[in-house]
Amino acid sequence: MANQLFQNTQPFGDGFTSHGADSTQAEERDSVGEMHTQPSDPAIQINRRTSVSAESIQPNKNPVNPPKSHIPKSPDQKARLQKALAKNFLFKNLHDEQYDDVLNAMKEVPVPHGKWIIEQGDDGDYFYVVEKGAFSAYIREKVDSEKVEQRQGDVTPPQSCPDGYLLKKVLDYGPGGSFGELALMYNAPRAASILATSPSTLWAVDRLTFRSILLNHTFSKRKLYDAFLAEVGLLQSLQPAERSKIADALESRSYAPSQHVITQGEQGDEFFFIENGEADIIKSGVKVGAYRKGDYFGELALLNSAPRAATVVASESQSTDDGRLKVAALDEPAFTRLLGPVRDIMARHAETY
Repeated sequence: MANQLFQNTQPFGDGFTSHGADSTQAEERDSVGEMHTQPSDPAIQINRRTSVSAESIQPNKNPVNPPKSHIPKSPDQKARLQKALAKNFLFKNLHDEQYDDVLNAMKEVPVPHGKWIIEQGDDGDYFYVVEKGAFSAYIREKVDSEKVEQRQGDVTPPQSCPDGYLLKKVLDYGPGGSFGELALMYNAPRAASILATSPSTLWAVDRLTFRSILLNHTFSKRKLYDAFLAEVGLLQSLQPAERSKIADALESRSYAPSQHVITQGEQGDEFFFIENGEADIIKSGVKVGAYRKGDYFGELALLNSAPRAATVVASESQSTDDGRLKVAALDEPAFTRLLGPVRDIMARHAETY
């Protein structure tokens, strides 16, 4: 699908593994992530088919504010759910009230080994987070009948899989992984089938809750960062769509005066933009420069696979309303995937350090 709001982020949290995916597949894996059936209950996933047409959702145009759902949970369930959500990027930057609303609305779904929780081509109403267990995603691949016999292996295809197709594994999901967000944003058939490969536990959140909280939150974040990134000199050569992909992958951080953002000599796995405020550059205990809004840092360690060349610390005096430095962080995989067009610019700039 063309307008994938989460494209080029990692919607599956920490718990996914791709099979034979090159960089292009890595960028497109979100289209595999939007897979569900359309049940009235997330625990019932039995061959429900609907005819759907592609339709983009515009959260800012028609905001959804349904009654808040509250599914009772034991203290043990709450603790397990919080642990599962902690590994998933979609929930990291929610406000406390938003986080509590999602937590309250999620339902525990036990899944037996061998259960097809999602079937390619179906429609659905739930987004899932994996608490424990393992799942594999498969896509249909049309081949002749002889190859089907040779390659089908031990995987019994779902009833919806037509004759003349085999199943090709494309992703594995483990604890912290998630799938189904795009189905709650676009009316489109599921792009793959998902099989439980061990006894597992999922947490499910319904379409309305997801759209009203997570989707609108992410859309607001994109609008905010789109405006900010458009003013960053490094990114002027990028197309708006390319900057939007970066916006989706950014994670907001704030630091008190004198607090370290990065430390000289440490290994680095993140790249930073100054969102607001000021930061000092320290080398071997001596201040050698400063960063302001729109500046970036942290690229040297990622470009050269080297330790941090300097310490960056929030300045003692900040111009921000709350007195804190605000940065937007991009992790190493997203840095490599999304900033390819400006790597040469960064490398040339690094030579002047």
